[in-house]
Amino acid sequence: MKPNSSISFEGQVGLVTGAAGGLGLAYSRLLAQRGAHVVMHDVGAATDGTGTDPQRIAQAVAALHAQGLPVEAASGPINQRSGCHALVQDILQRHGRLDFIIHNAGWVAYAGIEVVEDDALEQMLCLAAKTPLWLAQAAWPVMRAAGGGRIVLTTSDRALYPQYAQRGLCGYAMAKLAAQGLVNVLALEGAEHGIVVNAVSPVAKTRMWGIDGEPDELHPEAVAPGVAFLASTRCRQGGWTLRASNGQFHALRLQEAEHVAYPRDLRAVAADSIESVALQWPVIARPSVDARG
Repeated sequence: MKPNSSISFEGQVGLVTGAAGGLGLAYSRLLAQRGAHVVMHDVGAATDGTGTDPQRIAQAVAALHAQGLPVEAASGPINQRSGCHALVQDILQRHGRLDFIIHNAGWVAYAGIEVVEDDALEQMLCLAAKTPLWLAQAAWPVMRAAGGGRIVLTTSDRALYPQYAQRGLCGYAMAKLAAQGLVNVLALEGAEHGIVVNAVSPVAKTRMWGIDGEPDELHPEAVAPGVAFLASTRCRQGGWTLRASNGQFHALRLQEAEHVAYPRDLRAVAADSIESVALQWPVIARPSVDARG
């Protein structure tokens, strides 16, 4: 299907985190190709989320510069509110605007339930949910004053769907589902100001899969068009989660059933005892019909 008109980011300034490789690099490249000036942020952490290496983002930016693309590097810490605000303020001081934020930074860490430690869990929750909150908070006033903006957070099918859950990913799933809740609230708060907030649940073979170099399938570039749309002014609805994989896209969000008068009438199965719930459980837990039909 041919687009009815091309989508341009000319004159826009955007921030992409986790941009040194994989999905973040693919997002940055496509957006810059469409005219955006992209601030590519990456602390250069190892695959377990530890350490820093500013050369990783410097090399990625140099590669895109060689293609004539308008990008720049940033590598300061974003694991605290102060660092997130400093990053956004630096962008505003140098460019005077911030039209979109794509928070892609993250990693996958496995730990069985009996060995999960507080520090590791806090680090996971911080990057997935706290960091995008602080980035949005810092950008909110300028986006509101400009009449709008776009914010895209990252969630995961590993958190959204029980059949895709994996052992050892309780911290990861908690963090990614927290990001989903954040999207719902930010989308509501942003609507009156033209700030459109959505999530992406991407699948691509990247460094998080242990892939170095070009993957044999599930390319990050196949996810990038959907994320670029969410970051564009053409996207006018918030609160959606875009599942994106292998060049295919499906948007979803939880919707209340028709005619529900929450919370007093869920238009659901009535039960007045434990036994009644147990007896009717096959009906209570009946799977809903897939919205795609």
